[in-house]
Amino acid sequence: MTTVPGPTKAPTRDEDVPAYWRSLGLPGLADIHVHFMPEPMLRKVWDYFDHAEDHYGTPWPITYRQDEGGRLEMLRTLGLKGIPALNYAHKPGMARWLNEWGTQFSARVPDAVHSATFFPEPGAADVVLSALASGARLFKVHVQVGRFSPLDPLLDDAWAVLADAGVPVVLHAGSAPLAGEFTGPAAVTELLHRHPDLVLVIAHLGMSEYHAFAELAESYDRVHLDTTMVGTDFTNRFAPLPEDYLPRLAALGDKVVLGSDFPQIPYAYAHQLEALHRLGFGEAWMRKVLWHNGARLMGLTA
Repeated sequence: MTTVPGPTKAPTRDEDVPAYWRSLGLPGLADIHVHFMPEPMLRKVWDYFDHAEDHYGTPWPITYRQDEGGRLEMLRTLGLKGIPALNYAHKPGMARWLNEWGTQFSARVPDAVHSATFFPEPGAADVVLSALASGARLFKVHVQVGRFSPLDPLLDDAWAVLADAGVPVVLHAGSAPLAGEFTGPAAVTELLHRHPDLVLVIAHLGMSEYHAFAELAESYDRVHLDTTMVGTDFTNRFAPLPEDYLPRLAALGDKVVLGSDFPQIPYAYAHQLEALHRLGFGEAWMRKVLWHNGARLMGLTA
């Protein structure tokens, strides 16, 4: 595959990141996959990753184990112009509580991207409508953790509301790093057949069903892919990008959005940008991925 010239030096340390995006002529970064959570939930998530060998067969150290203020300062120093607070419900009754917390977070964090979630339960559409009325402009759904199908009938009206509103949903439905009963592209394909106007952002490029999820991005105008953890040394050990997929990813430059999974990443933030840089797709592709696509979806301005 022919590569395109880009900035000469990829960032290898977090201190290098601002100079990197400035070298591309960008005003900052638009990362659509960042987590801020209520403290009790965050501690449980961190405890889960502290025992990652039990789940993934490999250690998963959390690089950014700071308090909330420290994590916000770190992201601003890196250059994020909007800070999502992605949460995801995994049982009934949880979404409303998380969404209330998300509203409070966005009220006290001026550069927050007001984020929300929902779950297959009676009144799911009302939960979404309430979140939208409170100002939510980004949603997160995690099929593997939540252990539910995107096609659950209890979600039908919620998906319809979101399709009509045109608000993006970051959807974790790929089968890596852990497969689940409902992961994979089949249900998402049917979901889009039913609701073709949904603005979906497929997390992790749909790892590891890369080709199948790329086909959805090619087929539906409002389907995007986020780069979360993809191409890093860590995920290349178990879900590398296939060689025949790279030209497809390069051609999808208008549909690919920067994602990181901060703070639950086992390496420096800079390594995600380094991983994208070494794909060799060139400056124009990197500008779209690091800023323009995410800024458009999240309504960010320089």
